[in-house]
Amino acid sequence: MKILDRYLIKQFIQTILFGLLAFTLMFVVIDMMENLDDFIDQNVSSSMIFQYYLVFMPEIIRLVTPVSVLLSGLFTAGKMSNLNELTAMKAGGVSLYRFMAPFLIASLFISILSVYVGGYLVPMANKHKVFIEQTYMKKGIVYFGSNIFFQDTKSRIVTINYYDLANEQAHQVSIQEFNPLDKTSLIKRTDAFRMKYDSSKSSWTLMNGSTRIISDSTETMEKFVQYDFKGLNFKPQDVIMKQRKPEEMSLAELSNFANEQKRTGNDPTSILIEYQSRIAYAFASLVVVMFGLPISANRRRGGLAIQFGINLLITFIYLVFMKVSQAFGKNGVLDPTITAWMANFIFLIAAIVNIKRSLK
Repeated sequence: MKILDRYLIKQFIQTILFGLLAFTLMFVVIDMMENLDDFIDQNVSSSMIFQYYLVFMPEIIRLVTPVSVLLSGLFTAGKMSNLNELTAMKAGGVSLYRFMAPFLIASLFISILSVYVGGYLVPMANKHKVFIEQTYMKKGIVYFGSNIFFQDTKSRIVTINYYDLANEQAHQVSIQEFNPLDKTSLIKRTDAFRMKYDSSKSSWTLMNGSTRIISDSTETMEKFVQYDFKGLNFKPQDVIMKQRKPEEMSLAELSNFANEQKRTGNDPTSILIEYQSRIAYAFASLVVVMFGLPISANRRRGGLAIQFGINLLITFIYLVFMKVSQAFGKNGVLDPTITAWMANFIFLIAAIVNIKRSLK
């Protein structure tokens, strides 16, 4: 690596770290002011507040990384332009492409790292954040294991009144099966006081219940003490998973959840958009730097202030465009992959055009 590359990357990374620190602290202060009433009303201890923002920081860093990367490229290139360092580089035969290379390589590395952070580290932190909100701040309370219902197949619905996490047992269970040709016609219903998973048989065992077979003209009922229900497509770990929010799921869990939604006949569009958007947003750092760097590298009237405004506008337009495209995708107008990546593709094309214009 040449001295110039080391110099550019060092300045770039240092400014990114400063930006992340500044934006994170600003984000924490604003959020703390918003949640101050909840902390006081619920008598949340200072150690728990510290823990809350500690696990909140990965999500904040994920959100502000593209802005920090863009502003870092802006200040690094703008400073060099004002000090005539860019002029000296151009006189030495360094092209715009060569000048941008260290920034793009560093941004690509940051984007790949952001995929891991947003796909796995942030969901882990969000689980604990949600736990603190529900337990100590009484926000969005969900009693895990209570009142669970989900679609197991296209024609089967499972309802669980209470699920015992410690013993992996479901209580007051109802399994309703409908006619595959007429989803409004109930053909079988099985109710049980208790249900437990038998790992040796890979099936659920229902205890103390009854099964009703329903036809057009008759209905028969048979009671049982113990009944092995074959064909259920979920395991104990899947029961609680069905209650978790998408932001608490890793990329692998989102993918599995989307496949399960598709298998049971539900619409997995919103889950697929969330999956693709996490990856696409991670690469926003690379896209916005590619778009904004040529603007910052050209010395203009107004100096850094004008360039700062232009690049912030770029980021704002990018984020708005991404949210609008996601809205169209969730309505079924666009494919989930196209929805998540459309903003990146359009701004990438615009960045290439912008680079071409800067070379003229």
